[in-house]
Amino acid sequence: QVLLVESGGGLKQTGDSLRLSCAASGLTLSNYAAGWFRQTPGKERDFVAGIDWSGGSTWKAGSLTGRFTISRDNAANTVSLQINNLKPEDTAVYFCAAAPRNSYYGGPFFTADYWGQGTQVTVSS
Repeated sequence: QVLLVESGGGLKQTGDSLRLSCAASGLTLSNYAAGWFRQTPGKERDFVAGIDWSGGSTWKAGSLTGRFTISRDNAANTVSLQINNLKPEDTAVYFCAAAPRNSYYGGPFFTADYWGQGTQVTVSS
């Protein structure tokens, strides 16, 4: 059984930083590209950042600034998303996802085979 389990969310204040982690089991993460998405109530799930299977290339949504950094540790089978200088508009459920390594070539064009259950991030003003 493949599982992607996100952690690290919670209630934060404007200006805080946090690091979301996604732990994969039941698959070898180095065989997959990985991505982070976020969703607010009543809206579609939006691409946040993607990373190729090796970690050598990363992409972020065009609307986002340098506050977001995606990384991965294939030895640990984990993917992370660092968010600095949190803003209230970052409030969302954050999901990690995995796509076959040869199916993702960058940008928001990420077709996931697997999704995590999401972790809530709430930023108070």
